[in-house]
Amino acid sequence: MAGSGFNVRHGSAGGNAGGPKPARTPMQRLVYWGAVLGVWGAIFLVVFFAVFARDLPDTSTLYNVDRQPSITYLDRNGALIALRGTQQAPPADLDALPDYVPAAFIAIEDRRFYHHPGFDPIGMSRAMAANLEAGRVVQGGSTLTQQLAKNLFLSPDQNVKRKVQELMLAVWLEMKFSKQEILALYLNRVYFGAGAYGIEAASQRYFDKSASKLTIGEAALLAGLLKAPSRYSPVSESERAATRATVVLNEMVDSGVITPEQRAQAVTAPVRVSRTLATQHAQYFIDWLDKQIRELVGEPTEDMVVETTLDLTLQTQAERAVRLILDRDRTKGVQQAALVALDGDGRVRAMIGGASYADSQFNRATDARRQAGSAWKPFVYLTALESGYTPETRVVDQAIRIGNWSPRNYSGNFAGEMSLATAVAQSTNTVAAGMADQIGRDNVARTARRLGITSRIGLEPAMALGAVEVSPLEMAQAYDAFANGGKRVTAYGISRIRTPEGRVIYQRAARAERPMQAISNPFLYYQNQMLRGVMTSGTGRSAAIPGRDIAGKTGTTSDYRDAWFVGYTGGFVTAVWVGKDDNSPMRGVTGGSSPAAIWHGFMQAALPRLNAPAIPNGPAMPEGWQPPSPVENLLGEIGDLFGDNPPAEGAGPLDQPLPEPRPEPRESPRREEPVLRPTQPQPERAQPQPERRQDPLFF
Repeated sequence: MAGSGFNVRHGSAGGNAGGPKPARTPMQRLVYWGAVLGVWGAIFLVVFFAVFARDLPDTSTLYNVDRQPSITYLDRNGALIALRGTQQAPPADLDALPDYVPAAFIAIEDRRFYHHPGFDPIGMSRAMAANLEAGRVVQGGSTLTQQLAKNLFLSPDQNVKRKVQELMLAVWLEMKFSKQEILALYLNRVYFGAGAYGIEAASQRYFDKSASKLTIGEAALLAGLLKAPSRYSPVSESERAATRATVVLNEMVDSGVITPEQRAQAVTAPVRVSRTLATQHAQYFIDWLDKQIRELVGEPTEDMVVETTLDLTLQTQAERAVRLILDRDRTKGVQQAALVALDGDGRVRAMIGGASYADSQFNRATDARRQAGSAWKPFVYLTALESGYTPETRVVDQAIRIGNWSPRNYSGNFAGEMSLATAVAQSTNTVAAGMADQIGRDNVARTARRLGITSRIGLEPAMALGAVEVSPLEMAQAYDAFANGGKRVTAYGISRIRTPEGRVIYQRAARAERPMQAISNPFLYYQNQMLRGVMTSGTGRSAAIPGRDIAGKTGTTSDYRDAWFVGYTGGFVTAVWVGKDDNSPMRGVTGGSSPAAIWHGFMQAALPRLNAPAIPNGPAMPEGWQPPSPVENLLGEIGDLFGDNPPAEGAGPLDQPLPEPRPEPRESPRREEPVLRPTQPQPERAQPQPERRQDPLFF
């Protein structure tokens, strides 16, 4: 009878042929799925490596060295100052190196170098665990062979593709070369910083010796550099480099490369870095020249040697003087300094652009523009001399008003009548401001232009007191006319550019070194006499050097934001500035303090080497001219200092900071009485003054 449901029949024992297959044993399942995964894994790996190998770099370039032309900078005596660009020395022979040199790199970079096939799974696992535990990358797992592959063929990009290609190339290198060949390639191609590629170039760059003569300490220092060449530079980061080198020495002991006794000896033996690299402040000078080289000869296409005007000995003395005072006056807020020293023809003999080139490459000697303060006043007084005044002309230090501005002296007092020479020596603000107003601030600006000031010059009343932003290079350039007999110079640092073989690419023209006469006499004579007085009885007394004919001027701006000293002797001038990059005030620092101390320290060390003559008188005096009577001058100075209007006791430094303008209602009338009241007739000019350059002025 048919039913409404399914009829299920149970077969007999002989009907198992169509039944379920017996289950696989665990071993069979393992083999089966292992085979499946192996096939798919192989397919994945083939595709994976095919994708990443598709744009692998051409390994035929293994021995090609792509390097930029190098530029070697020499000082005026042929001493090496710096080498910019790539330095590639001949490859070092691994067999010629002391055993501890390559061993130092293996100890710190890849202790299992001789036991892996190009990559180190153990090292990679250890690095991964350390990084996960720290939550950031604290350890790398790359082998020395991987680093070589990266340096030879790949970019420094950090991504999965580059890492896979690095592994592939590392295995290829291991298959193609022996371990010794890989190690030799690594040591001769790795970058050590400071433009040095390869251990031979690094040894010469940092220690002025061949790699075959490296000590254990020097080898450890170079091995420690590779982690981050700029961060562990023995030049700019000496303490950090020493700490890193100690780590390398410890690894060398643990690896059995050196004994604990050798480590102790290496730690105590001083490692002396090349004098050239140690002269880091000269790098400001090199930066200044670097732009000029490209203007003179275009982009370098071959190695060049640049013969410069710098005197490396003077540069070192300048660095010491600056460092000493920066350290001494740090508590006063003196954070930065700049120094420029020129000879009488405008050759730069020393240049310092800041407290530390490693910390800041901004060149304050050439690129910073800071208010000059009273160091600007010589341009006012030279214009006055050329307008008929003399050092003996009687002037009055009194309250004045120019428009809505009233200059004031540092002391807050007025000394009354005095000679012009005394006003210069004491840096009296009211006299300078009033004189510039009378003779014309446009004429003062033209005088400054004529002597070498190239920055913008405003014509507001405060310009007379140094409310003009200039660079130390400009100030040295302009003051050079006072030091060299009245000639206008243009500061320069390149004498000649040639190839290493001697082919001349650029030679400074001889006619460029014949400066024009910018100041005639007796005005130059008067100017130098007054600026000598600054050193003997004025604001520059602290910079005086006994037995030397020197002159100069201090400068201090409002709230002590800038302090200057610009001084000179025969054919040599040095300008010094100190301050802060953020233009915030220092604490009571005047031109007669920190800058004068730097100037004094540098010049006292430099003068014996310079063998500088007395300040030259300059061109011939006009016919019939007679020098002022020394007796009358002395009596006048005594009267100024001890007469009816002596400076108030305890008035503070004589150097006068630039006063802040005092606003006045616009309708307030200007005082009509004369600002200056000469008590003797002004003499006629003995001869025509030099032609003034009619440079466009800025308003």
